[in-house]
Amino acid sequence: MKKLSVGDALSLLAAVKRRFGYEEREKYGSFLQIMKDFKAERIDARDVKLRVYELLDGHEDLISKFNIFLPTEYEIKLPLDRDDDDDELQGHMLATKDAFAFLEKVKDVFHGKNEEKYNEFLKIAKDFKAGRIDISVAAARGNELLQGHTDLILGFNAFLPKKYRITPPVQLDTGEATNNIQNGCKISWDMLDVISRDLDFDDLFQFAGVCKNWREFHKTYWKKFLAFQEPLIIQKSSHDKKSFSFISIADRKVYHSKTINQFWHFAYTGCSSGYLILTRDTNSFLLLNPFTRRKKVINTSTFKVNCSYFAYHVLLAFGKGSEEFVFVASCKSSGSLYVYQSRNLGWVTYSTMESPSKVVDFVVLHHTIYVVTDKANIGVLDLNSTNKFFLELKSTPDVTSTSLLRMVSCDGQLLVIHIASQEILNVYKIDFSTMNYIKLETLGDIALFYNSGEHFYALSNPKRWDFESNSLYAINLSSTTCKVCLGDDNELPKYIKHDRFRVPPKENAYLLDWCFRHLHYEVDLSPVV
Repeated sequence: MKKLSVGDALSLLAAVKRRFGYEEREKYGSFLQIMKDFKAERIDARDVKLRVYELLDGHEDLISKFNIFLPTEYEIKLPLDRDDDDDELQGHMLATKDAFAFLEKVKDVFHGKNEEKYNEFLKIAKDFKAGRIDISVAAARGNELLQGHTDLILGFNAFLPKKYRITPPVQLDTGEATNNIQNGCKISWDMLDVISRDLDFDDLFQFAGVCKNWREFHKTYWKKFLAFQEPLIIQKSSHDKKSFSFISIADRKVYHSKTINQFWHFAYTGCSSGYLILTRDTNSFLLLNPFTRRKKVINTSTFKVNCSYFAYHVLLAFGKGSEEFVFVASCKSSGSLYVYQSRNLGWVTYSTMESPSKVVDFVVLHHTIYVVTDKANIGVLDLNSTNKFFLELKSTPDVTSTSLLRMVSCDGQLLVIHIASQEILNVYKIDFSTMNYIKLETLGDIALFYNSGEHFYALSNPKRWDFESNSLYAINLSSTTCKVCLGDDNELPKYIKHDRFRVPPKENAYLLDWCFRHLHYEVDLSPVV
């Protein structure tokens, strides 16, 4: 392929990504895989042409951009010649040399033990050309012969009209090591991937226990699954069904987990580092990760645990490179801040009732826990003492007793959200170089997510999950929909009031919270020197 600048390559990738967006993100992934396969010399320029021809069909402007990377003899001729209503056409009528190149590829794959498959495929091509079979028969017989060879199926599709094309299973980018495992598995990894996409959390764990090869596949699949960055909505069912589920707005998919249904009677407090935080009348916190099946129970004799919904604001963070963890819970009724560290199995209580202000929120940024008070003071939580050190800020927002202050950590920035008069949304960035609050005109490439517990989450580059930048997505306990407010180039999105005094309906399912399963907070547990 031609050697062009990195800028040319990035421009092409950006164009493909914009075109397919979230709805067809697998096409963008397939395009990247084609490039990886070519770079690793697993396919040649002819294969690249055939696969891109199939992938970008209907997008001639993208094909034109891609042509500049291909040697002249492999360029895809434009405009494409197609007539999908004619079953007797051989598809897009690629150049004769493309047909011969594809047949050579089939011959190379089936050379030796499966040479009879190549001869059978050649017979299908000859029978179709001679008019002895129609395109539907040719497609069906070709599909049967090429099963298990995704590259050949994609190449074959380039010669078929749209309505007879074969849909190959989506391939995982598993690398060479997993390909070796696949060779010893009776079911191909492509097929296992298709099966996995229709399974819920619990079924996936049972799936992993079938055999060693399936377990190895599950490890690779699960790692990719947990790496997804779109937020899920945690939904608790009606009192009759007593179940939890997770909703992906972007995928329009509902995931179920029987594992956590047994904890339906526990009061939900929040979600942090992929764990659901629950409480019951055992004077303890239950930390349950439905995606990894890990569970932690934290007992306390220091204070009485409140067993009601959203009684606490919580944060779970792990030590850098360690299994040790820190759990922070702020009790809304008492105003106290409780901190538990697994390394010493002890609780520390930070009482704020005697202070001129109390802590109302906290987040992790750069391995440090920052807190904000109801007076807009910003502090650092010292995990090695009982102190909170407050920053000497030159200015703070004008807050009142009716204001709501919250913090989010996003894309290396510490943002403070200020709800004035319970209806106006203001967002500030903490500028550590000048020690000032900087009021933002827009959120830029950030979306805010809000729950009825009055807490906010943030996601940078949200469009990769089909969410809009400079927007606010809100859910309420008494609602079954997600409300959206979009800002524009000159202003922030509007604040969406939550149903503060409405009681969740007992007969219907209701939404609880946002869950960012990819976020894994880490803090520095080393002593301050």
